[in-house]
Amino acid sequence: MKPIIELNHLTFRYQKTDERPALNDVSLSIYPGEWVAIIGHNGSGKSTLAKTINGLLAPEKGTVKVGDYTLSEADLWSIRRMVGMVFQNPDNQFVGATVEDDVAFGLENQGIPREEMLVRVKEALEQVRMDGFRTKEPARLSGGQKQRVAIAGVVALRPDIIILDEATSMLDPEGRAEVIATIKKIKEENNLTVLSITHDIDEAANANRVLVMRQGELIDEGTPEKIFSAGPKLVELGLDLPFPEKLKYSLKEKGIEVPTQYLTEEGMVEWLWTSALNK
Repeated sequence: MKPIIELNHLTFRYQKTDERPALNDVSLSIYPGEWVAIIGHNGSGKSTLAKTINGLLAPEKGTVKVGDYTLSEADLWSIRRMVGMVFQNPDNQFVGATVEDDVAFGLENQGIPREEMLVRVKEALEQVRMDGFRTKEPARLSGGQKQRVAIAGVVALRPDIIILDEATSMLDPEGRAEVIATIKKIKEENNLTVLSITHDIDEAANANRVLVMRQGELIDEGTPEKIFSAGPKLVELGLDLPFPEKLKYSLKEKGIEVPTQYLTEEGMVEWLWTSALNK
């Protein structure tokens, strides 16, 4: 399958005098329909990488290809029409007086006819379960609701790719779960490619593939099972472990025999339940 995002030998420095580049010779491919999570501690280059994909930052060396377009001044806007970004703080994205005005803003900028715009706004708000809040002021919404409106604004533009740049990091656990469930639903309904830049290991566990970055370099990649089975090695990199893996290590320390394979939360519940029944 042909990649929908292809980065080749990407290098980027914020200042030419920086001794260590923010991105150092990074190459990777992301395929249509994938959910790829990029994890790493602060300063690892995760968000810098995301911003090079849609041209917010121009690489010092290397190439960025999105779909059939190679990042350049000539193709910049074609790429941005393919890539929607949801940022960390939804308040920074709001420009409309009401929820529906805000979702319509990007469509107006693209010159979408009013009749089509009304349909897209309604559909996008329904997809994120915010249709009942159309006339509400964004400032009066909860954190999770605000982020769902920000996602609706991106979905209405009908991109091929959604990049979540630490999009759940400012939310409480309930809001975080709400947003992740929304993204899962939208991805399936629209066959989107999702790139999740995150500190939240439980969010990353939803991905098809996880990329691990350190000091501007891609140091590992694989399925969540492969990456999170590394356990203590992830902790050494300054990263956390998903809750099921933490629980496994705690049980193991108490002398309880636990499965060697990676377990999702559902898998851990099933194992605990069957283990209890077998005793």
